[in-house]
Amino acid sequence: MKRKIITTSDGSKTIQIEDWNEQYHSIHGAIQEANHVFLKHGLLFYSELHSDSKPIAILEIGFGTGLNAFLTLIEAEKLKLSLNYTGVEAYPVQLEEINQLNYVELISESHGAIFEKLHEISWKKQHDITPSFKLEKQEKFFKDITATNEYNIIYFDAFGARVQPDLWTEDIFKIMYNALKENGVLVTYSAKGSVRRAMQAVGFVVERLPGPPGKREMLRATKHSVSE
Repeated sequence: MKRKIITTSDGSKTIQIEDWNEQYHSIHGAIQEANHVFLKHGLLFYSELHSDSKPIAILEIGFGTGLNAFLTLIEAEKLKLSLNYTGVEAYPVQLEEINQLNYVELISESHGAIFEKLHEISWKKQHDITPSFKLEKQEKFFKDITATNEYNIIYFDAFGARVQPDLWTEDIFKIMYNALKENGVLVTYSAKGSVRRAMQAVGFVVERLPGPPGKREMLRATKHSVSE
């Protein structure tokens, strides 16, 4: 499928799949969306509730351009958090596309070498990106995830249900539910009623939250303990 680099409303670039009229990030602002959905309502929300010194395990559904991982690494440095990050991607983005993005320029030029490292490391192996940030990239379909009680946070950043409805079903969210530890959270930019109902059907407690620029709402789902 034909792809091109476009500039979103906050000046940050993303990749557009022209055949689908679908982007890797919001056209209303790639960086703004990532910060609002995944950092504010995912990482920061969870870390404020759980202030122990254990590493936080994050699963990203749709590693894509590495933007969410890059922002998370920088925020974790500020907060002095230790993270084990797993990014799942069925179709890895090519380096020539990554090199056209402007995330380092807009976010932190001092982290330029780290952004490159996120993309240059090998797949299927955990790497130390920094002393407190470990990354493993897994090239596979989301339906093939078999983790059980392994993650504290899931960044669910798959392509939208309009173009890939099979990624937003009860079957997929059951896999996500199983992958989370008790009291773990899943955050996504989507607020579709069908998505919320699919999450609830597999056991999640779901909240509607104010969305990022260009979206009225988003969803956060929590896996509560059986006793709650």
